[in-house]
Amino acid sequence: MANLNKVMLMGNLTRDPELRYLPSGRPVCEIGLAVNRRWTDRQSGEKKEQTCFVDCSSFGPQAETIAKYMQKGKPIFIEGRLDFQSWETQDGQKRSKLKVVIENFQFLGGRQDGASSRGGGGEYRSAAASQGSYGGESAGQGSGYGDSGPQSGSRSGPPASPAPMDDDDIPF
Repeated sequence: MANLNKVMLMGNLTRDPELRYLPSGRPVCEIGLAVNRRWTDRQSGEKKEQTCFVDCSSFGPQAETIAKYMQKGKPIFIEGRLDFQSWETQDGQKRSKLKVVIENFQFLGGRQDGASSRGGGGEYRSAAASQGSYGGESAGQGSGYGDSGPQSGSRSGPPASPAPMDDDDIPF
């Protein structure tokens, strides 16, 4: 039986990126992502909203890129894979966590320096992902700002950027 571990998320950062370096010198960036779901209840007609908070990790040069250009509240599109981690605390309790390892990402919302970018953001695809590998934490190669990226069907052009957000719009 074939297996597939693929995640695509678009949301806003819940905190500033945390960049650190492994003993090997390899950069690791940890981010929190808030992904909102909005719908109207069929019975009551009431509008509802649910927010899902997801922890994500990035490795290699793309980790440094995310840490350099992203901050709390900014939107990002990520592609990656789920990674399950489990451990035991010092007092013997078992803990576990499901997180996303980022393989590709695209900045959303345009550049903040007043210049316009054609795609609304830059795309970054890791070498492992562009080769179809789920090997994980490999160094990536940036493609800079452009209009390539995740698209579906016959739609042409870049994905639509979400509406600008104020700090008051972020649910945390």
